[in-house]
Amino acid sequence: MQRRDFFRMGIGIAGLIGLGRPAQARAERRLVLQQSPLAGFQYYEGAALWPSLYESQALRLVREADNIHDPRAVKVYAGNAPLGYIPRRDNAAVASLLDRGHSLRASIVALNGQSDDPWGRVVLGVEV
Repeated sequence: MQRRDFFRMGIGIAGLIGLGRPAQARAERRLVLQQSPLAGFQYYEGAALWPSLYESQALRLVREADNIHDPRAVKVYAGNAPLGYIPRRDNAAVASLLDRGHSLRASIVALNGQSDDPWGRVVLGVEV
């Protein structure tokens, strides 16, 4: 191998390594879609789980297209325990994205143990 070819190969490899970084950085970017109170907290396992809930805790979203009360229903879980739903007034975009197979992340944004209103106890955020 000639010296000139060696340097060209080195520059080509360096370029490929450099191109990989922006793609990785792009994959890590998340867009905040919405923040909503948690609906139905008082009807599920929220009270029992309250001591173990914390801000930034990951939540799981499950689409319930067959829900008789709301065809766009999205149920929210902490692990395997149901906590409630994304409110009906806020669930259209999330339901549509889940139906299309998009990967969404949900987490607890705020906890308010002082609130007597169950709608004010947990605020969740959804990211695309």
